[in-house]
Amino acid sequence: MTSSTNTTHSYDAVVIGAGAGGMGAAAHLVAAGRKVLLVESQDRLGGRASSEEIDGFIVNRGAIAIERGSSFEQTFDLLGVPLDVREPQPATVFRIDGKIIDPSKGGGWNLILGGLTKAAAKIGASFGDVRKGNTELPEEAITTEEWLRKFTKNQTVHRLFRNFCAAIWAANADELPARAFLTYFAFKGAFKRFGFCPRGTIGVWNDLGDGIRAKGGEIWLDTPVSKIHVANGRTTGVDVVRNGVTQRVEARVVISNVGPSATIRLAGEAAMGETYVAKARKVLRPAANIVVNFATQQRLIDQPGLITFANTERLCNLGELTAMCPEMAPPGWHLYVAYVVPKPALGEFDEKAETELGLQDLRNEFPGFADAKILSICVMRDEWPAQRSCAGYDMPQETPLPNLWNVGDAVKDYGGGGTQACVDTGREAAHKALGVLGVGQAA
Repeated sequence: MTSSTNTTHSYDAVVIGAGAGGMGAAAHLVAAGRKVLLVESQDRLGGRASSEEIDGFIVNRGAIAIERGSSFEQTFDLLGVPLDVREPQPATVFRIDGKIIDPSKGGGWNLILGGLTKAAAKIGASFGDVRKGNTELPEEAITTEEWLRKFTKNQTVHRLFRNFCAAIWAANADELPARAFLTYFAFKGAFKRFGFCPRGTIGVWNDLGDGIRAKGGEIWLDTPVSKIHVANGRTTGVDVVRNGVTQRVEARVVISNVGPSATIRLAGEAAMGETYVAKARKVLRPAANIVVNFATQQRLIDQPGLITFANTERLCNLGELTAMCPEMAPPGWHLYVAYVVPKPALGEFDEKAETELGLQDLRNEFPGFADAKILSICVMRDEWPAQRSCAGYDMPQETPLPNLWNVGDAVKDYGGGGTQACVDTGREAAHKALGVLGVGQAA
């Protein structure tokens, strides 16, 4: 039960939600000298890419791969914060018909696909054709699955691409627009540098949080927002519940990392307008996945990075975190995280049945999984999805209110994916917010 108080706080900007997008926005705003408050309903930073301790293991509750050499790392550099991750070599491999294919050895998609069918080899070339402008992107209505059928009907190829779509966007190939798929691979890069944090992904966010505080920003955890205030067509601040007490926070701009649907609820449909509300209901397509954290005393496979599978029903990829970060598990244990994407991922599914299909894939791929210690099975769906909206179904960052923006994985650039895409939305929103604030500029 909460009580009201007249306590009022005032900031240049308030950021709702300490996921990747919200933290990216706060980092760029404090770097520009703005007075910023970041509020988070949970007791930890990182949102759906955070970590927790279970039985002495540090397990991740969502995304684990932190990109190197990108705008993500530049955000850390902006605040003088080291990016504490260890890069596996190779970063990504593919398991096809029991064999490990390593694209880092050269050849990329040609190496992966060339041994399957002659028709499949043409798929990789099509990415270059799109990049060079030699071929047009498919129409929006064409799915990745439909696009692939133009090249081959080979089931191994189709399952491989299904799992690649699932690993990046938590969507099946028959749910993901081919236009979004090709945009990513043609222009954003397929095989990127990334690493794992030895303290769990939350370690990265805690470091960035320390950097935000060092620049004068404030972070309030365990502090949900109950309302976005609107007057004369602009936001004027928010109500937060802190220590059981509702407090008013006045702010010149508001940035929301809780997704467009939740932002609408906080501001009220009347304030956001019928057109925007209707668009959000029509466009947004949340995507689900199932995260399985487990440990074994016998190592299952000698690969330090992420493995994407070709011939599985629901299991799309897996990583052994202790290959790079042994301190994430007690001595003598190997810690793994596996990602299972249900069918459908963008609609209702049988949670129990889809989870079992993913576990059966693990048994089939790794006989040693029978002796595994299951640490957690996290089904990410509904209000806590793997993606608040699948690629190709994003909303604009702007809202009908000129000083309110959304950030995160429902407003990413077209075809974008991963944690970097979310941080990028935070940087972009910070630039827009600084235009309203009128002083200073984003770094």
